[in-house]
Amino acid sequence: MRSVINQRDFVRVADLSQMFGISEVTVRSDLDELAHRGHVRRIRGGAVPRGESSAERSFEESAGANAAAKDAIGRASANLIADGDTVLLDVGTTTTAVARALVDRADLTDVVVLTNGLNIAVTLEPAIPRFTVVLTGGTLRPLQHSLVDPLAGVVLERINAGTLFLGCNGVDPDGGVTNINLPEAEVKRRMLAAARRRVVTADGSKVGDVALAHLCDIDAVDLLITSSSADSQILQRLTEQGLEVLVA
Repeated sequence: MRSVINQRDFVRVADLSQMFGISEVTVRSDLDELAHRGHVRRIRGGAVPRGESSAERSFEESAGANAAAKDAIGRASANLIADGDTVLLDVGTTTTAVARALVDRADLTDVVVLTNGLNIAVTLEPAIPRFTVVLTGGTLRPLQHSLVDPLAGVVLERINAGTLFLGCNGVDPDGGVTNINLPEAEVKRRMLAAARRRVVTADGSKVGDVALAHLCDIDAVDLLITSSSADSQILQRLTEQGLEVLVA
């Protein structure tokens, strides 16, 4: 089991159960023992190699990756918004594409956008006064140009938004929706609690991945907007769990 995990980026409990012909309960017990000995790292839904890098890429490093897919996701997301809507727009490169697409929607008026991304606020600026753009406030994380606690959550606790566009580092049937860093994860959880409709925006490279911080289970999300590069079998499992999936 240890050898299998070391050969892959992430192995699910269900996959190991099928591979070795043992129950998932037994797999979890074995993984816990391997983690206790320091051989693997246990994360929600499975395990990863102990030496796997969890380094967070900067916004600028991530911006060029899968850019066309992110733009398509952005356009599909913007098409969900109507005049008078209130939008929560999370930090990230894909959500920045959503911001650009919203600005391009010249027909939209009286839209309120609340964001924790400094670059997203600047991206939305040309749409003022059609849009009202509100920043959460908080402590600046230069790596993602994001605002986090303390203070970021204070505003979110007092907001009732119509639609949230959430960025993440992983969407997985077992691991749920996950993120690589803890400070932003806390803000994302508060955003999830503040919105009536929760839309996860993630290009295909993130479908099937599991990152450090668990944001929510799949059943807490209303819609996943992703790209055609996403693993079709994993998308099928997500839809079987009741998640609506839109491939942009």
